[in-house]
Amino acid sequence: MRILVNEIVNKEGEKVELMGWVSVRRDHGKIIFIDLRDRSGICQLVFVGKEIFEKASQLRSEWVIRVAGQVNRRPANMVNKDLATGEYEVLVSELEVLNEAVTPPFEIGTTGMEVGEEVRMKYRYVDLRRQRMQKNIRNRDKAIAFMRHFLRDQDFVEVETPILSKSTPEGARDYLVPSRLYHGKFYALPQSPQQYKQLLMAAGMERYFQVARCFRDEDTRGDRQPEFTQLDLEMSFVKEEDVMNLVESMLIDLVKSLYLKKRIQQVPFPRITYKEALEKYGNDRPDVREDKNDPNLLAFCWVVDFPFFERVDLKYQRANPEFAEGEKSGSISSPQTSEGVWTFTHNPFSSPKSEHMEWLMEKKNVGNILTTQYDIVLNGFEVGGGSIRNHRPEALKKVFEIMGFEDKKIKEDFGHMLEALGSGTPPHGGIAPGIDRLMMILENEPNIREVIAFPKTGDARDLMMDAPSEVSKEQLKELGLEIKKGKK
Repeated sequence: MRILVNEIVNKEGEKVELMGWVSVRRDHGKIIFIDLRDRSGICQLVFVGKEIFEKASQLRSEWVIRVAGQVNRRPANMVNKDLATGEYEVLVSELEVLNEAVTPPFEIGTTGMEVGEEVRMKYRYVDLRRQRMQKNIRNRDKAIAFMRHFLRDQDFVEVETPILSKSTPEGARDYLVPSRLYHGKFYALPQSPQQYKQLLMAAGMERYFQVARCFRDEDTRGDRQPEFTQLDLEMSFVKEEDVMNLVESMLIDLVKSLYLKKRIQQVPFPRITYKEALEKYGNDRPDVREDKNDPNLLAFCWVVDFPFFERVDLKYQRANPEFAEGEKSGSISSPQTSEGVWTFTHNPFSSPKSEHMEWLMEKKNVGNILTTQYDIVLNGFEVGGGSIRNHRPEALKKVFEIMGFEDKKIKEDFGHMLEALGSGTPPHGGIAPGIDRLMMILENEPNIREVIAFPKTGDARDLMMDAPSEVSKEQLKELGLEIKKGKK
């Protein structure tokens, strides 16, 4: 029966069966050493004797093999302290090649940082064999499992929300999916489960969470991807501090449980207003670490008291197809001022601070209205954002009116939300920590692609699958679509 490589430390003197990949082969004339790699680690195999030596001499890097042999303790002068199995080796008596491999496109035994991104992404299934990448993906799994367990202990229920939904204004472009059954109509992939989780609060679920896949058709950076994963959660009958305290407790426990070498600079996490962050740090994602060269220092902080609305240049706003079309049709009526039009800073579903609710309802002092938005920042990166939501339909309607939306458009786009809020929806709020960005920081990686199994390239392509790709004329016809080539 097969055992894992890391189990040989408890099998001295016993015959074992191992399976895995040839990591390194070293030929010393009459003896061959092979480093065998499986999901648990690496161990040394020894091939001595004419028959088994000849078989081993044919092996090459990344071949998949099965071996059987006796576990022996290495001589003291040959112990490898860099390996967990470094005090032991397996003297092989049986060898079977399970699958050969072509020469890998790059070395597996390195970090991979010396290899170009496009090559790594094209051969990601090989790149993922690296010990560093294996560690990152496994630690990501452990972190998600920890968060799931933590929230379930707090009486949260995991609910899956739809992937195919309706286009909503959340600050980024939607990925659109054409419908075969309803020509000319489209689904949108969710930028977040924002509306659905609020509808779950209307449904009386009270405590919801989801490890949610989200999609945004926007330019990518080191800390962004067109598709990403967040821990989405929502709670009823809460205030800002309730949500912030819960998430803070979860993150502290996660670090203490899974990252023993890490140190959190300050507990509880400091609170910084948006205004203070801009004045002191020049941005709303302050890096408050005392020692920015310490790889094990984690400096969390909360940024609060964000402006609800901001002015957007009219020219820029009209460049947005949805806005331009809405203004043309009359569904959006924007103020014709030199300052531009009002839009939201985070999302339109947040509630203003209680002392500013009157301003919202009267649509006055718009630029001074503060929202209940709270962002959690770690080492200079925003790793999550949330707010207390607008649970009153008349208040949510005022938000869209301030943005210039006509009644008809409000009803078309958000009528379902207004109806739900009017059905007896409790006060509620939530947050959505980004798992990719959080793991990037915890694993001391330079970008989120290093903690995602199959990410897109920096220009949003999947080189393994050659996506995005063209589709057949038959598929387009079935969808009622026609591709028109743009002018060059």
